[in-house]
Amino acid sequence: MSALLTPAEMAEADRLTVASGLSGQVLMARAGLAVADAVSHQAPLGGRVAILCGPGNNGGDGYVVARILKHRGYRASVFADAPPEARAADAAAAHAEWRDAVAPLADWSEGSAGVVVDALYGAGLSRDIAGPTAEVIARLNASSCRVVAVDIPSGIDGATGAVRGAAVTAAETVTFYRRKPGHLLLPGRLHCGMVRVADIGISDTVLDTIRPKTFANAPALWRPLFPFPRIDAHKYDRGHAVVMSGGPAATGAARLAARAALRAGAGLVTLASPAEALHVNAAHLTAVMLAQADGPADLAGLMSDHRRNAICLGPALGIGAPTRALVEAALASGAATVLDADALTSFADTPADLFAAIATLADRPVVLTPHGGEFARLFGAPADAKLAAARAAAAASGAVVVLKGPDTVVAAPDGRAAIAANAPPWLATAGSGDVLAGMVTGLLAARMPAFEAASAAVWLHGEAAGTVGVGLIAEDLPDALPVALRALLAMQ
Repeated sequence: MSALLTPAEMAEADRLTVASGLSGQVLMARAGLAVADAVSHQAPLGGRVAILCGPGNNGGDGYVVARILKHRGYRASVFADAPPEARAADAAAAHAEWRDAVAPLADWSEGSAGVVVDALYGAGLSRDIAGPTAEVIARLNASSCRVVAVDIPSGIDGATGAVRGAAVTAAETVTFYRRKPGHLLLPGRLHCGMVRVADIGISDTVLDTIRPKTFANAPALWRPLFPFPRIDAHKYDRGHAVVMSGGPAATGAARLAARAALRAGAGLVTLASPAEALHVNAAHLTAVMLAQADGPADLAGLMSDHRRNAICLGPALGIGAPTRALVEAALASGAATVLDADALTSFADTPADLFAAIATLADRPVVLTPHGGEFARLFGAPADAKLAAARAAAAASGAVVVLKGPDTVVAAPDGRAAIAANAPPWLATAGSGDVLAGMVTGLLAARMPAFEAASAAVWLHGEAAGTVGVGLIAEDLPDALPVALRALLAMQ
């Protein structure tokens, strides 16, 4: 269930299902039944329910919902500006079976019902909503009505999560077969409420033809490749991660990353420190080891021991030519590399140089972990299409890109992408990104493939934050990881 289908892929799933012998009217009937069941949990029997129907198949689902609710004893009323379009034959048939009145959409008011079914537009909406329909949506959002959306709240782009002019805010959304990217990406996720996925009879075998490349970031996507320690393993089997520290007044971020790398799965972690910061770092380290590295030559010497197989650079490292030189040394070392924060911004004026250096690494893992500002410096502003932007950045850079945020997207150069939906709001705190970079490094050290390692780190980051709760600071996250890892280990 982790696969997410774009509107075009969902249309193909419908087409393949109809071609296999299951009619579109049957699919629509099952979709309407699923929505009617959801409404029945929201409205008391005999209560008033308003169904707002659009001109396409989403509206057709709405007519089915209205007919079922009326049959069950609800006072169902339909509001629509026009009957379904001629090309929407299944919707036209559903409209014909609704043998009661249809009021103009503009006539809907809060007093019409306590529960409203939004069946105006589905995930494939390709234009902005404006004019009278937008005005109705504004009144609906300002009302106290409980809204159940069909497929996706009207006005949300199912592929990007963007608001197309105006968008309904629902308490619950019933979608079909698989979720869409717009259910997870912001701002769409904020409009969906609880999302329920209904089985309407589409076989999982259609995915073999569609071959989706977008997924919800959940353990089903990467757990089979997670590097749980073997009973006969020793620490070097779990890899040796290196994190590069900044100067004496900028050491904390690297220590956060180093501790996270150790907690996430690396067997050993070394903090590479300039000589002037050794005493500061030494005062704070226990299980994490310490080594002196004053520049790219020292770092290259440290990484010449190929048991040190993963390295993280960026957290509070400083911006400029010295950091660029350290990055180049790391990329030349043969180790899996995570670049975060200052390591990315240092290439803001010359991103092509960074991408060229990555391109020489063949299949060696490189992961970039930018927040929105760092991403814009390297790749340009992601605008509303975050998923497409992350994919394009991965293709351009040759690296796995972790575009951070409440809806973090992990994108691989081969087109795969995972969208996170488990990040609590209290992760927006100083240092949490440094911890994430360290976690990715730890999993790479343990030889987890880059896309899966980045996706797993993002999910565990959110789960660890959830165990701490409100008041979280970045220092809490590494120590919360064992709880999240125990839960992951217990999953089947």
